[in-house]
Amino acid sequence: MSNQSKGTSFAELNSGSSASRVDERAPILLQGQIEIAAGREAVWDVLAAIEGWPDWNPDVTSATLEGRLEPGTSFRWKSDGASLVSNLVRVDAPTEIAWTGRSLGIRVFHQYRLEERSGSTLVRTEESVAGVPARLFRGPLRRRMDRAIQNQLRRLKAESERRASAR
Repeated sequence: MSNQSKGTSFAELNSGSSASRVDERAPILLQGQIEIAAGREAVWDVLAAIEGWPDWNPDVTSATLEGRLEPGTSFRWKSDGASLVSNLVRVDAPTEIAWTGRSLGIRVFHQYRLEERSGSTLVRTEESVAGVPARLFRGPLRRRMDRAIQNQLRRLKAESERRASAR
């Protein structure tokens, strides 16, 4: 798609100063980006409302934030049939949100960065996936998770633009 690209390097995405980062040595590294015709705050409102994810992303069937939207807070969610517990490690409204998670021997770090553009927002995401299952099933797991990231970006775009046009 013309509004998506995988050309951004992990070094560019990781140029922040926080300690929690993508694991560059992980067997699976994923990234994606999309331009959304909505302001950064509108996109943030969709993305940061974790309990609302099932409303716009059919891969997520439930999501419960166990406290305030801040580093250290956990959230439980079901995605693509898997039950997950994730912990927020970075929340910098309206520019960045990141979390870690574990499930079935897999360790994940996932982050979103939102960059305001003239009348739009560039959303960049990246994820590292580590652990024995990630090494053993690298190819199929990478393909499945990459599809999930690209689908989520398209759905985030659709929902953000829908909400922005309704204002």
